[in-house]
Amino acid sequence: MSESTRRQVLARTGVLGASIAFAGTVSELFAGTAAAHGRHGYGPLVPDPAGLLDLPAGFRYLVLSREGEPLRSGEGAVPGCHDGMAALAGRRGRVHLVRNHENDHADPLAVPTVAGLTYDPAARGGCTVLELDSRGNVRSERVAIAGTAVNCAGGPTPWNTWLTCEENENKAGTNGYTKDHGFIFEVDGADPHRSGAVPLTAMGRFAHEAVAVDPKTGVVYETEDARNPFGLFYRFLPNRPLGGHGSLRAGGALEAMRVPGVPDLAAVAEPGAAFDGVEWVPVPDSQAVQTSVRKQDFGPKGITRAQKLEGAWWGGRSVYFVSSYARSSQGSAGDHFGQVWKYEPARRRLTLVVVFGPSTDIQLPGESPDNICLAPGGNLMVCEDGDGAQHVYGLSRKGELYEMARNRQNVGTPEAPEWGEFAGAVFSPDGETMYVNCYRPGTTFAITGPWQD
Repeated sequence: MSESTRRQVLARTGVLGASIAFAGTVSELFAGTAAAHGRHGYGPLVPDPAGLLDLPAGFRYLVLSREGEPLRSGEGAVPGCHDGMAALAGRRGRVHLVRNHENDHADPLAVPTVAGLTYDPAARGGCTVLELDSRGNVRSERVAIAGTAVNCAGGPTPWNTWLTCEENENKAGTNGYTKDHGFIFEVDGADPHRSGAVPLTAMGRFAHEAVAVDPKTGVVYETEDARNPFGLFYRFLPNRPLGGHGSLRAGGALEAMRVPGVPDLAAVAEPGAAFDGVEWVPVPDSQAVQTSVRKQDFGPKGITRAQKLEGAWWGGRSVYFVSSYARSSQGSAGDHFGQVWKYEPARRRLTLVVVFGPSTDIQLPGESPDNICLAPGGNLMVCEDGDGAQHVYGLSRKGELYEMARNRQNVGTPEAPEWGEFAGAVFSPDGETMYVNCYRPGTTFAITGPWQD
């Protein structure tokens, strides 16, 4: 895309005084995964008389769960720090809503320890699961896994389970932990005791963020949110690809992405920039026994890094992943407020599809993109991240940005500016409901409305 063409595109895409730079149309992001309705927003947000959640006219919300309330199972209180989430299809129209809790060693509302579901009794993170009936009512709420640390995001599997990721690489003895952390765990939403609390060690021990599984090959792609140095983008080649529940325990090989000539993805600022011949380098020590994975020796050609790697998902024949931001003042090779990258395994090609300023002089009205999901109409839902964040934005298939939801509870306090942050946006299997979490105070919402109009 030429500079003049790029500026013409940016001039056409202003909504709320902000937009993005993108390669082609946003529909290209998810070719083959959604109907091409491409609606440009649902109108202005209507103030909520209850002071919880502002939505466009025609939409309504239901509070499914809040931190501190009793779990319906009687196992304890609903934990805090609501983060990544998956909506897994159950029998007879039911939905198993598996929810991460990004608790560290000091968070007061821990995931309650439950026999057979606890990895490290000294760790306070994990997952809970809400079972919803075909009408969206909560039938049960219980612990799905406990004793894990800083469960941030993850991803669903083709066999209808959830992979929850520890964004933490503390070893036993640190912060009182009795076991090493930094692993991925599989969670069966329908029967958590079936999956238990078994770390998938071969998938690496590092500060995991999110995963996406190739439904044809079973290859698992993993993001790492870390600093000093910045994290890597990985792929895991399982010994039993697509083997179903528990198959990832059979081991496999972990590799890190190297883009020849690109040591830092933040240096790339032009949407549509593509890089062929992507290489995958074996990780010397996936368990990081002595040295963190990202600090290990990947050979004379080095490795490719990126600041703040976050969401990952599979669409069409490609895996997409997000860098929430990059700041040269913190050591990045460039500055931006969010990138969306596409990797095509069959072509070994990496393409920068979406850039949120500042190199394009545009950005989200608030902060940076974190969790992202696809709406039934083909638009992208973007959870705003960062201090003072309080929105879910929609991104149309033509690149126009609009407000979808605004958090109204305890927003922007100096002591906890992240309280307004949204996370874990995901749609029900039938596409009728969007579920989303407010990080603090931990609240899970179900939002219904004319999504496919």
